[in-house]
Amino acid sequence: MKGAGTNEATITEVLAHRTIAQRQRIKEAFKQSVGKDLADELSSELSGNFRSVILGLLMLAPVYDAYELKTAMKGAGTEEACLIDILASRSNAEIRTINAFYKKEYEKSLEDAVSGDTSGMFKRVLVSLLTAGRDESDKVDEAQAVVDAKEIYEAGEARWGTDEVKFLTVLCVRNRNHLLRVFEEYQKISGKDIEESIKREMSGCLEDVFLAIGPSVPLSLSLSHQGLGTTDSVLIRIMVARAEIDMLDIKAEFLKMYGKTLYSFIKGDTSGDYRKILLELCGGE
Repeated sequence: MKGAGTNEATITEVLAHRTIAQRQRIKEAFKQSVGKDLADELSSELSGNFRSVILGLLMLAPVYDAYELKTAMKGAGTEEACLIDILASRSNAEIRTINAFYKKEYEKSLEDAVSGDTSGMFKRVLVSLLTAGRDESDKVDEAQAVVDAKEIYEAGEARWGTDEVKFLTVLCVRNRNHLLRVFEEYQKISGKDIEESIKREMSGCLEDVFLAIGPSVPLSLSLSHQGLGTTDSVLIRIMVARAEIDMLDIKAEFLKMYGKTLYSFIKGDTSGDYRKILLELCGGE
């Protein structure tokens, strides 16, 4: 960053190939040796989407999540995809940390912010996820799985109108393994997979959040939810937040859904230093 101009290639080379923990140590070392905050310095040197990626990479995961949630609820309108992506895919411990950081940083509870910005059943699902009360064991209760499947079927396909509360109770509370059994049972009872039923019974954000909690079990798949004409904010969030977690899974799922690699999509859809850093985070075809 010294002198006129900025060497973006070096910034990309260093930050895209370090872990979150290593980047925190780089920030500390920078402050010790230069007496300035690295994020502040980079913020004034860079611009646009490239800057957004770099600043995201310098944050701890829960800090980045809280920042993204705050941004999604800023001003008029809400970016629901962001709320769904983060709240439906984080562990109880991660949600608790995000809640604590949000409160400290923005002097308002995340639940209050979400409640003020959303409504109806969608709001209730998000508030349920924010309690961080999901069962996280691996235990499958066979008898309960049969009951759950039957209750979801009776709350949706088997009746006129949909009792969304029943979906919430099962999808937001049960553990992943148990849910997989519920979905198998559901298929037997209804002759349909759960995803198909959710799409028939729900619409809009509610459909998206139930799909995110349910069937696409461990993946962060907003990219595929958004369709190929994805917005930069979604692309940046996934590449920054998931690079160290499930990027290989996301790439495999993307290929399956679109018949093209995530790498080639980024290459064709972005440009400049922004493209270079996303491709580094993506890690090849």
